[in-house]
Amino acid sequence: MIEIKDLYYTYPTGVSALNGVDLNVNLGEFVAIMGENGAGKTTFVKHFNGLLKPTKGAVVVDGVDTRSVSVAKLSRKVGLIFQNPEDQFFCETVKDELTYGPKNFGFNEDEIIKRVKWALDFMGLSEYADTSPFALSGGEKKRVAIASVLVWDPEVIVLDEPTIGQDYRQKMKLRDFLLDLKRKGKAVIIVTHDVEFVAECSPRVILMSKGKIIADGLAKRILTDYSTLIKASILPPQITQVFMEFKSPKMPHDVIDVREAKEVLAPLLRRAKA
Repeated sequence: MIEIKDLYYTYPTGVSALNGVDLNVNLGEFVAIMGENGAGKTTFVKHFNGLLKPTKGAVVVDGVDTRSVSVAKLSRKVGLIFQNPEDQFFCETVKDELTYGPKNFGFNEDEIIKRVKWALDFMGLSEYADTSPFALSGGEKKRVAIASVLVWDPEVIVLDEPTIGQDYRQKMKLRDFLLDLKRKGKAVIIVTHDVEFVAECSPRVILMSKGKIIADGLAKRILTDYSTLIKASILPPQITQVFMEFKSPKMPHDVIDVREAKEVLAPLLRRAKA
């Protein structure tokens, strides 16, 4: 669905943000892009819907070079949710904000009403339908931004730091929904520092540093590779750090989430009780 070939990007200020990046993302994949601040993550994903165009190399979305089509056309396929939600607000109310996208994409009125109601309910925003999105809290603004993209059902959904300002319940609701989108054949891409959320989702993980990809693989392998994580200024999940402290060779050191830890420890606890 997305093919990146030897991508370089230099800002007009002369800052080189991407330095020869290659990546393919297929429909039905869940990808987490991680790395330190300034690694090039946000610059990278802004190429997926044409907001930025390559300085060198190419980005191809569903067979189309992003330099040959408008952002509006690419956005129908690739929905991008910004890290700062206010950057994508246009309208005076939350309801109008959610209506904006599908209306411009030509959805009929009945379908728009149905989709907007679903998005408001799903993101817990129904009570704010007639409120200005700018008057909401940071976490609520983030949910409006997410809903405003989910409402038109793009094939690729890109979320930049989606868990900022969200409580645990909202995070788990978002996790379950993103995994459901993956099962339905969507491509889901998140940019995040939230290693615990990534561990709960267990996606394909891309580590970036200094405008390059330094690791690419399943979460279980990447999030337990301490030496590689350090290069991207990331620590393993807390549960992984705990298991790394066990000295017994019988104890696995690649546990990344609580459910897996429970499966490992339950037999030991049963034997201890016996």
